[in-house]
Amino acid sequence: MLNNDEIEVLEDILFAEPWGEESLDFFGLHGVVCASVVGPRPLDTPEIFRLATGQESVSPADVPEAFTRLTEQLSRGLAHSLDMGQALELPEPEDGDPMNALENWCAGFVDSFLEYEDEWLQDDEAGTAELLVPMLTLSGLFDDEDFRKAREDEKVAQQMAEALPDALTDLYLHFHAPD
Repeated sequence: MLNNDEIEVLEDILFAEPWGEESLDFFGLHGVVCASVVGPRPLDTPEIFRLATGQESVSPADVPEAFTRLTEQLSRGLAHSLDMGQALELPEPEDGDPMNALENWCAGFVDSFLEYEDEWLQDDEAGTAELLVPMLTLSGLFDDEDFRKAREDEKVAQQMAEALPDALTDLYLHFHAPD
């Protein structure tokens, strides 16, 4: 996993000009990388950078070396944890609002899912959709009344947050474990 200095390097890159206004924070980036690891399609570093910075397109030359190195390190760590049968731990903010950090994480994850939705849903649409409900709900990206009510109900939102590690493990197994 990444230490605080490495996270700071990533956030400096994410919030740099010219894309800083559109970028996800570290929590959102972590969500993008998690989706790349657990989902049906591993994303290459330029694709992760594009999603994390909100750009239309990115060439490999546009991606800072430190971003490549640190996101690959993060990706390997997440995959290793899952391969070892460990539940993924989402990053916790050192200060500030944990639900805001969780919302940002979910938004990054959901952005990645939406980019390749057909691939995510092609084998088992109902089962995959069910596993994605906590991320979709907590992302704050949808104005659906049911999602909004669930987010506003502290108990329901907490239950969904607690369901995330198991949902990630189940998604990983769905896409990466042999039948």
